[in-house]
Amino acid sequence: MVMTRRARKKKDLPDEGVGAAPAAASATAADTASGTAPAPRRATGATTTEPLATAVTAPVQPQRRAGRRLSLGTLGPVLLLRAGHPRQAVVTALGVAAAAALAGRTTRELGLVFVTVLVGQTILGWHNDIVDAARDRRHELAGKPVALGQLDAGTVWFALIVGVLLVVPLSVANGVTAGSAYLVSLVVGLLGNVALRRGLLSWLPWAVSFALLPAFLSYGGWGGDATGNPPEIAITVLAALLGVCVHVLRALPGLVPDNADGWKHLPLRLALRTGATKLLVLGSVATAIVVAALLLTGNAVGLSQ
Repeated sequence: MVMTRRARKKKDLPDEGVGAAPAAASATAADTASGTAPAPRRATGATTTEPLATAVTAPVQPQRRAGRRLSLGTLGPVLLLRAGHPRQAVVTALGVAAAAALAGRTTRELGLVFVTVLVGQTILGWHNDIVDAARDRRHELAGKPVALGQLDAGTVWFALIVGVLLVVPLSVANGVTAGSAYLVSLVVGLLGNVALRRGLLSWLPWAVSFALLPAFLSYGGWGGDATGNPPEIAITVLAALLGVCVHVLRALPGLVPDNADGWKHLPLRLALRTGATKLLVLGSVATAIVVAALLLTGNAVGLSQ
């Protein structure tokens, strides 16, 4: 009798081990038959949460890095630097400093020449972006912080005035005559941003501005009392031709908006006859020839008389 009662109790009690599986299977089958989806089982342990956390947090780091790069490009000093046409400024300053080195100038004089021309070219770049802001905005030109509204024109004007206050003593430090020649060259360049650039005489400010650079070098030295000699006429003429060649090359990227605005400057007239690609080749060859002629003439007769 005792054995029989114990057996009956075991029959009545549900088994939590092996017997649970058939029970769960029966419940699942019943749910399926009735059209009711079984309730999702709760995940236990850290195995399922770790891959999920990894999947969520993995893309965060690249997004943060991209945000840092983006914020760096929108900083005021960086935008101001871009508005100054830095590549043209550095290339021109290096070219004039290289000419000074070939003329036998000392190291400190080379540094002074480089900094003077670098500041002057940056002033020209800022002034150009201010003058062309509305036009650049109309044509949706990229790389123009003032036109895109990323940089206020008043900020650029302030930087330009500071640059002028800096370039004047820098120029005079090369010598009064040399400094005067460079400042006149700079003024001609500024006038070229607002006058003559739309017509056939667009090359004239470039020719005059570059023609004054040999005088800046031949009269230059170290200190305001530095004096020199006038430049060779052949060097001056070749420098003017180099300015015209640079004008043609610099105008090529803007030929389409210039033509749309009805401009008729020299590079555009040439491009309409030859094509932009052919003009690029011809302009590059002409520039190389003029530079070679400058080197040969400078080696033969020197920079100054």
